[in-house]
Amino acid sequence: MAGVSGVSGRYASALYDLADEQGALDAVAGDLANLQKMIDESDDFRRFIKSPIMSRNDQSKGIAAITEKAQVSPVTKKFLGLVAQNRRLFALPGMISGFRAILADRRGQATAEVTSAAPLSDSQRMSLEGSLKKSIGRNVDILSKVDPSILGGLIVRVGSRMVDSSLRSKLQRLKLAMKGVG
Repeated sequence: MAGVSGVSGRYASALYDLADEQGALDAVAGDLANLQKMIDESDDFRRFIKSPIMSRNDQSKGIAAITEKAQVSPVTKKFLGLVAQNRRLFALPGMISGFRAILADRRGQATAEVTSAAPLSDSQRMSLEGSLKKSIGRNVDILSKVDPSILGGLIVRVGSRMVDSSLRSKLQRLKLAMKGVG
């Protein structure tokens, strides 16, 4: 399996198998991309999925309301209901990235986790995909995250390889070099 393990990996693998069996891989991938966006953009949603004090019933009701509002596919809705019932919503981000990694691997793609200080524009995303494809030799699925603390530049991780060209890292390296002088 494409670098996916633990609870998240087992759930991601099960969801992949179910979606494949139902012919709903693209629908589920789209649903999960939207859920990841909700996790990234909503503090309330992050607190909801990570809360250890919410009862199983409250989490199930909450996730049912969210899936209804988000109009997710039946496969995703059933899966999220099961995850909530088993009190595993805290592992949802790992399940999403695990599913996407499995999907990319089976489609002969690579998954790149890209962290930027601001959201990437469509042209930046396409340019980055082109550069990564040329470098890796395969199509690339980009999972983008925004982290203003990196100040600028990008942090790109593909598999076990990472390139950190963030302004924060460059400033830290400069600071270390300056300490050596003197």
